Amino acid sequence: MSSAGLPRDARLRRPGDFAALRTSSGRAGGRCFHLRYRENGLGHARLGLAISKRVSKRAVERNRIKRLLRESFRRVRHQLPSVDLMVMAREQAAGVPGAELLRDIDGLWKKLVASRADVAEPLKRADDTSTIER
Repeated sequence: MSSAGLPRDARLRRPGDFAALRTSSGRAGGRCFHLRYRENGLGHARLGLAISKRVSKRAVERNRIKRLLRESFRRVRHQLPSVDLMVMAREQAAGVPGAELLRDIDGLWKKLVASRADVAEPLKRADDTSTIER
């Protein structure tokens, strides 16, 4: 595999990792994709893809969507929090041009970073004399 590819430790590979994301995880959704995420404690983000035949019967179309998702993740993975991510394509993703798919997933990455930044900061009281731990 080339050095430009997605490293092995940046991918979800075990069925148990996917099952954990299906049962207890945070969610975010866009027009073409649905994202599930969960803390992993590894110090870096990991990506798993679930692009079913319901999205498109044609493997070439499903593979195009996966390539776009991996490329987008490759560009932003160092900015993402330490979470396991599972991206699922919605049925309407198959007919959408690549640039539009990238815009949709980039919006989800931004939502994820913003939501995790809110959790990382402790809440402050109105009088600002102390902080409240979440």
